[in-house]
Amino acid sequence: MAEMTYRGAIAAAIAQEMDRDPSVVLIGEDIGAAGGVFKLTEGLFDRFGPERVRDTPISEQAIVGAVMGAAMTGLRPIGELMFSDFFAVTWDMVVNQIAKTRYMTDGQVALPLVLRTANGAGLRFGAQHSQSIENWAMAIPGLKVVAPSNPADMHGLLAAAIRDPDPVIVCEHKALFALKGEVPDGEHVTPLGEAAIVRAGGDATIVALAAMVPRAVEAAAALAAEHGIDAEVIDLRTLIPLDAQAILRSVAKTSRLFTVEENPRVGGWGAEIVSLVAEEGFYSLDAPIVRITTPHIPLPSASVLEDLAIPTVERIVSTVKRTLDEAK
Repeated sequence: MAEMTYRGAIAAAIAQEMDRDPSVVLIGEDIGAAGGVFKLTEGLFDRFGPERVRDTPISEQAIVGAVMGAAMTGLRPIGELMFSDFFAVTWDMVVNQIAKTRYMTDGQVALPLVLRTANGAGLRFGAQHSQSIENWAMAIPGLKVVAPSNPADMHGLLAAAIRDPDPVIVCEHKALFALKGEVPDGEHVTPLGEAAIVRAGGDATIVALAAMVPRAVEAAAALAAEHGIDAEVIDLRTLIPLDAQAILRSVAKTSRLFTVEENPRVGGWGAEIVSLVAEEGFYSLDAPIVRITTPHIPLPSASVLEDLAIPTVERIVSTVKRTLDEAK
């Protein structure tokens, strides 16, 4: 095992796959000699050269269009969008072309591509640079959606995404870039579609994603220490494909379900989880399902207001305790 930052795991996974497969190329703004605006691609330009690590103009449409064309002609391109918010200006290509081409050509044209992007709040970038866009992507048939919460998963899931035959959106949370953790030595790949139980428990299930996973784990520890509530925490890791069985097995054990979502409440991924459990695990429940979310508002840039909007450890603890008390 080697200790690595979440930021370093991104570059390491890309290097692993570029070493393994000469058809893997990297395309994006300032990703070359500059190493990326968040320093996520440091060292790759020097190691693989300008033919395989290609800087682009400041145009998300150009990046996505180049990635789509490269995938159609036999490469396995990785595109980087500096901020996930800027998917909005590429959405026609992503939704109407990339997500549907393999289906509409009966498999004659595959698009084995990855679109990576810095996602999420917590760094005071304001309403246009802080959104969590997993919900946008998971609503589109034909796209796979990945959102790692730690360096090992960042490395393993990104490697799996690069190898996948379908288009994958990889959401790299900005607030986690400096997070350190152990990453397995050697070739490391984590299959898509497998959730992880990061804390076992029997009294309640807490389902979280990306930056909300560490908060959920911290809240679970506080619930145990302060209130004697033993919560199980599930890291979804991928939204599409979704590990429905992991959620249902946990709810069958705990009989209570909470989701912790950084995304805005309306249409959030947690609503899909609620629907799933209501349909397939209803008789396991002993209390109402509760979603702990960001309100349906543009995110503020003021630190106090941003912190108020996003689910906190304290809000998770108080919500779980109140719900369990009311169900007694």
